[in-house]
Amino acid sequence: MINKIRYGIKQAKNALMMLVIFNSSVAIAAEVNIYSHRQAFLINPFLEAFTAKTGIKTNVVFASKGLAQRLEREGENSPADVVLTVDIARLSVYAEKGLFAKINSPILNTTIPEHLRDVNGYWFGLSMRSRVIGVSKERVQQGEINNYEDLAAPKWKGRICSRPGSHVYNRALVASMIAWNGAAKAEKWARSVVANFARRPQGNDRAQAKAIFQGECDVAIMNHYYYGKMLNSEKPAQRDWANAINIIFGNQGTGERGAHVNISGGGVTLHSKNKSNAIKLLEFLVSDEAQMLYGKINYEYPVNPATPISPELKIWGDFKKDSLPISKLAELAPEAQMIIDRVGW
Repeated sequence: MINKIRYGIKQAKNALMMLVIFNSSVAIAAEVNIYSHRQAFLINPFLEAFTAKTGIKTNVVFASKGLAQRLEREGENSPADVVLTVDIARLSVYAEKGLFAKINSPILNTTIPEHLRDVNGYWFGLSMRSRVIGVSKERVQQGEINNYEDLAAPKWKGRICSRPGSHVYNRALVASMIAWNGAAKAEKWARSVVANFARRPQGNDRAQAKAIFQGECDVAIMNHYYYGKMLNSEKPAQRDWANAINIIFGNQGTGERGAHVNISGGGVTLHSKNKSNAIKLLEFLVSDEAQMLYGKINYEYPVNPATPISPELKIWGDFKKDSLPISKLAELAPEAQMIIDRVGW
């Protein structure tokens, strides 16, 4: 009798242990851990929508820099499942360090155009942003600037503002100039642009719009979404800066290549413990629901060709986009940086 009781207790313990293990497995399977370079207020609405749709909990570590090094140090012990960041150069750092897993998702492969994702499946573009030309409404007439190449014209001497050339946004633009025009012409262009600067390169893209508003310069190079953010800012000063400028998407004419674009994107980490959920998150981020959110929250364009642009983007409409493989920008980035250094941008 005693032996039967002991046996029953043992069986009960085993059953309880299996229940604990099962529940733990369910808990692990119902979450995804994210390392994000994107600010919390930008990414949280996407994650909340993802959880509401799938029931998968998201845990996020936010940092502007150092996450690739952290992931590398953590190795197999890393809790991260997904990395979300901006700019192809930053995505390429993870790929080059071997920190991303190769993913073969029919949804990602058919939804995202080939030139906006890694052909080997290590990273994926999730939204697009364009490097545009901001011009003074008062001091630059329509049609005076149409292409990036126009910025090199002597008529703009002392009239152009820019953030430092070594910033990834400008480095990618120079890389695109190399891809289309060759290194020699790209360097000549960059040297001429620098000769046209009204002041030493400084500040962020908002600072360039402010400089136009204050009359320090008439033309600036900036990312398009800053215009949307300033135009709808709660700060009256930023609305004034935006209302003082028009934005020009470069190279829109017949036969032209289209405006330079870069991406925000992501990849699944090599040692992800929740790989299935990580893939589900990336797949959600290219769904119509999430693609529309990119426009509403950050004024970015969808990578999904089937997604219409959001009402927030219709202020200035759609544009012809450069179809250069985005990976080419990362490939040419070192050469672009050498040009930037030589011309003193």
